[in-house]
Amino acid sequence: MATKERIVVAMSGGVDSAVAAGLLIEQGYDLVGVTMHLWDAAGENQVGRCCSPVDRDDARRVCEHLGIPHYVIDERESFRQNVVNPFVDEYLAGRTPSPCVHCNRTVKLTFLQGLAAKFGARRVATGHYARLESDERGETKLLRGRDLQKDQSYFLFGVPGETLGRLIFPVGNIAKGETRAVARRLGLPNADKADSQELCFVPDGKIREFVERDRGAAATGRIIDEAGTELGTHKGIAGFTVGQRKGLGLGGGPVRYVLKVLPESNDVVVGPEDRLSASNIRVSDSAWIGKAPDEPFEAHVRIRYRHQPAAALVTPSEGGFDVVFDEAQRAAAPGQAAVVYQGEEVLGGGFIA
Repeated sequence: MATKERIVVAMSGGVDSAVAAGLLIEQGYDLVGVTMHLWDAAGENQVGRCCSPVDRDDARRVCEHLGIPHYVIDERESFRQNVVNPFVDEYLAGRTPSPCVHCNRTVKLTFLQGLAAKFGARRVATGHYARLESDERGETKLLRGRDLQKDQSYFLFGVPGETLGRLIFPVGNIAKGETRAVARRLGLPNADKADSQELCFVPDGKIREFVERDRGAAATGRIIDEAGTELGTHKGIAGFTVGQRKGLGLGGGPVRYVLKVLPESNDVVVGPEDRLSASNIRVSDSAWIGKAPDEPFEAHVRIRYRHQPAAALVTPSEGGFDVVFDEAQRAAAPGQAAVVYQGEEVLGGGFIA
């Protein structure tokens, strides 16, 4: 009898990774479940996604139900250095970070590939809603998830090609509603667990408060219009992002949106919505899947997770690329990922500069 292929499956405690494991069991693979302990969440910061004892317990219960071994790996220091510290630094610099992109390419997926060898496995499976295909040359292509409402390809552009080639996304071809149905069919103990909505280490979504706990109280500053007129004050620039309307505390008057965050003066610049549109952006710290382009090309570019990819001309530059959209796009926030697509395929991406 042929030996079953062993696969390491990343178990977050959520339903997606649980179903990914269940589907692989049905396909006859030999699985090892691994949960990464990334952050200590307790007391008021207790959460139910990736970080709390509840999540690790849910992952253990799923592995017990499926009859596979389960290991918890302590990666808190790496997560702190590669994800949390840069997250705080970016906000203090007036930018809007993309922590999930950094987590996937530094802490989670590449690390798990290295860990897999210690378990006698070559490949790693996760619950991401994305797809992988091989082209005629045997090179791996990253595609959008079949369920475009859940598609997570945006967060994966920075994963190195050699890592992508050894990943499996078992739920990438199914819709979220089907995932729940599979979980119930398999009798998984977390089948009805709610989805996460916020960052795993900032579960309440209160960015400024998190930054203050981490680095101390921030300097207050002004909220001004584009002419420099003071309209109000703020308690720290961390947490403001381009396009934000709520939470400005300006009272009555016209509706205003955050247009810029200026760390050098500690000012937040606001204005009308029509001032949010931009026809071109510059992108730095680029990463490409396969050969990096060296000539301008037409593509679609996504400038935030829920953004519909927009037609654009992409021109490579040293360490990045420039984007000129066919139609101006709203609220391109510095620090957010800009991901380049052709059809369903992810070509690469970088960070809005």
